[in-house]
Formats: sequence, structure tokens, C-alpha cells
Amino acid sequence: MEEDEEIYKAKQASPLVWAYVGDAVYEKYIRTYLVKNTYLKPHRLHIESIKYVKASAQAKKLQELEEILTEEEKEIVRRGRNTKNHHLPKNADVTEYMYSTAFEALIGYLYLTKQEKRLNEILEKCINNVD
Repeated sequence: MEEDEEIYKAKQASPLVWAYVGDAVYEKYIRTYLVKNTYLKPHRLHIESIKYVKASAQAKKLQELEEILTEEEKEIVRRGRNTKNHHLPKNADVTEYMYSTAFEALIGYLYLTKQEKRLNEILEKCINNVD
């Protein structure tokens, strides 16, 4: 498949598909960051990674990023936030879950459309200021 066709297909995907991929991309980024920058044992790595990947943290990160997002990215976020998801969150309220889905959709969209530079910019901003 040609790259242009692959990117076109990625742009046509459902926001839930973007979020599905974005969840994996973000989790991998956080885990890799923690392994490279800490000396924690696996259980502690898991505990620390949860601080970044839980719905409330992702929702908060999205709000912090909002001022630097392009119009296209804001549209991706809007679509991700407003998409119907029949999964009920177990550790987040519905609003946080909607915004975390939007965050993951943005990450997945950037990844699938091969916008590596922008993806890395956004991921690097997500490392700072975690509770």
C-alpha cells in the first residue's frame, strides 16, 4: 500500500480506532520513558505508569495541550470526545473518560498519519507535571 493511501485510510478511520492505537502508543511511550529515566523495579514501574495513563491524567493533559493544538488536531479531539463508546469506565467519571478517549484519539491519529515530529512534541509535553 502506498504511503498516501495508507494515510488516507488512517484519516478515514473511526475515532475509536484512533483511540485504540493511541492507547498503545502512549502506554509504550510512558513505559519506555520510565525505564530509561528511572531505576524502578517492574511493579513500581507499573505503579508509576498508571499516574500517566489513567483517564483523569490523560484528560488533564489534553486540557493542558489545548492551547498548542492546531485546528486539525482540535477537530480530531472533538471527534474523539464526542464519539459514542459503550464501554463504561471503572476508575473515571464519564467526562474524564470522554476526554481521555479524545486524548488517545489524537495520539493514535498522529501516529497513524505518520506525523512523527508532532507526535513526539506532544508526547514530550505529557511527561511534565504528573501528580
